[in-house]
Amino acid sequence: MTGTDSGWDGRGARGTGGARVTGAAPGQGSGPGPEQGQGPAPGPRQRPPGTAEGRHAGGRGQGRRVAAVSLVALAALATGCEPGTAEGAQDVPPPVRATQAAAPTPSPFLTAPPPATEDAKPATAPPPSPPSSTAAPAPTTDRPAPEPSTAPPPRALMRTGSESDQVRELQARLRQIGHFGRNPTGYYGSVTADSVRSFQAKRRLPVTGSTDAVTWQRLLAMTRVPTAAELDPPTERPVAAPDERCLKGRVLCISKKSRTLAWMNDGEVVSAMDVRFGSEYTPTREGVFEVFWKSRDHVSTLYDTPMPYALFFSGGQAVHYSADFAANGYGGASHGCVNVRDKKKVAALFDQVKNGDKVVVSW
Repeated sequence: MTGTDSGWDGRGARGTGGARVTGAAPGQGSGPGPEQGQGPAPGPRQRPPGTAEGRHAGGRGQGRRVAAVSLVALAALATGCEPGTAEGAQDVPPPVRATQAAAPTPSPFLTAPPPATEDAKPATAPPPSPPSSTAAPAPTTDRPAPEPSTAPPPRALMRTGSESDQVRELQARLRQIGHFGRNPTGYYGSVTADSVRSFQAKRRLPVTGSTDAVTWQRLLAMTRVPTAAELDPPTERPVAAPDERCLKGRVLCISKKSRTLAWMNDGEVVSAMDVRFGSEYTPTREGVFEVFWKSRDHVSTLYDTPMPYALFFSGGQAVHYSADFAANGYGGASHGCVNVRDKKKVAALFDQVKNGDKVVVSW
């Protein structure tokens, strides 16, 4: 810009050169000068008319462009390089590119750090994002809590319909802790299943009514080994005083009052067991009878009902084992027969009784 320091064109008027931008700018307005109509100030910097900076129109145009460039530079320094704030800035591509590069506009390099921060703190990022969604499988893989419910249930050791000495022990142990309100029968019926459900519910085990290994082990841990009297009590109810007709010989002495059967030999009770009778519509006959037929695996042709260990004494009425009695107790009734719910005891009775032995049914 050294060629534009003198703003005089030789006619006494100030040019548009760089004097207003560079050298003369600080002195403007401080005193009289050429802009107030005074003559040209003498000095070595005055140039003759006719030069490129003087009268030639191209010199004035070049001075204007140089001044514009200078103004853009000053404006950029003063305004922080913001694009479009100075006149003529569009004509100077380099400063515009510089300001665009410096501006905080989005770019792959500038936007890369934020996702990295979200990955580092997935728990604190409130909105779902790709990194947080990829972290979600951790709880999802821990959710297989439903697997136990879909897995096959534990194998049942005893269930409804089972019949064994283990069932008898189960019932005796349940009775020790108040879950079975009667004597053991050895048959796993609905009463036993309800007792097992009660036990399982109280111990927060799966309530199935069947006795699996977990239920059985828990019961063993809470109870003691049953005694012989607990496993094979004579009856649930006290045996009634025998009818006088039962005091001689081999007699099945049956009392409707005490609901018991006593197998007696010359006045001595050999064994006793609980029994139930027919309903008011099909009552069990009373009187003195004798056993006339034994049928170990009998099935009723009239009711199509199993009658194991049947000892017939009056027409179609017999002493026999009843699975329904073992399961439901006195909630039901027979069709006239004398039902026994302890299968083990009635099986032993069947082997001891002979045809012709006396049967006494009384109140």
